[in-house]
Amino acid sequence: MFVAASVYFRPDGVSAQVAAGVGLGVSAVVIFLEKRFERMALGRVFGLTLGLMAGLICAALSSFVVGQLGTDTRVLHLVETASLLVFAYFGAVAGAQKGTLVHLEALGGLFGPESGTRHDHKILDTSVIIDGRVGDIAETGFLDGVVVIPKFVLHELQMVADSQDSLKRTRGRRGLDVLQRLQKTARVTVQIVDDDFPKIREVDLKLIELAILYKCRIVTNDFNLNKVAHVRGVEVLNINELANALRPVVLPGESMRVFILKEGKEYTQGVAYLDDGTMVVVDNARRMISKTIDITVTSVLQTTAGKMIFGKFDERAQNGQAAMDRQERRREQAVGEA
Repeated sequence: MFVAASVYFRPDGVSAQVAAGVGLGVSAVVIFLEKRFERMALGRVFGLTLGLMAGLICAALSSFVVGQLGTDTRVLHLVETASLLVFAYFGAVAGAQKGTLVHLEALGGLFGPESGTRHDHKILDTSVIIDGRVGDIAETGFLDGVVVIPKFVLHELQMVADSQDSLKRTRGRRGLDVLQRLQKTARVTVQIVDDDFPKIREVDLKLIELAILYKCRIVTNDFNLNKVAHVRGVEVLNINELANALRPVVLPGESMRVFILKEGKEYTQGVAYLDDGTMVVVDNARRMISKTIDITVTSVLQTTAGKMIFGKFDERAQNGQAAMDRQERRREQAVGEA
């Protein structure tokens, strides 16, 4: 359309080829700007517009001042053109960079719903997708709403799935299967976004910038990303912290039944695991490997990796209980024969 309009309305003395080239160039610029605006957040577009207007006002003021000095016409035209380009450019760049600081929701009306909706979004990072537990959490209904998957995370996940290492390749494919599960979950809407930050190379830093842009939370199980995000003021939903919070609460003195799986570090220790993966270190249980025994909890240690439970196995009490059980069975058998 621009090409046809340029050829039809071309000035006298300008060939049709030149006019068509100008129209084609204008069309390319318009398409490029349209694609850029589609990827930009509303706050950045708003800031860019304000910055551009401020730059044009500054350019007009500078041209007016130079014109009042009685400058030569050619110099005046040069100053006007240069000031127009410089002030417009820097105004647009500064406005786009600072546009995220403008709280559009405070204006209400047209800007309120989008900000409120994005505030409830949750961004998934690569590690939590590969981990797989986020799919189970979503299916149980504890994770709902809009789940945002940036394209740079999807690209990283695809690279892991295409890795030469068989273990990495398996983990990457599991991550892709988790995404398919999320897409089929009724309470979750998976949204793939094109927002990217080309000047930032680290994926974790890109996630933080995207969370700041969307004003939403990050779902992860990465310890370092969790710490950096908190420093930047971004709220994080950590899957590992959720798992630790859901582990059963045990107190010293309570009894529990465990299966001794292997030897401990100390000579007399045995090691067991609860269903949620909590390690249980049991004294005097080295000879009870591959057996299910009753223990008494002596202490509970909270670490960064989770809880560790320490217990003690009383072999004499266990033998006494076993003897009582045998006597009870014999008594029942004698009554039955009588």
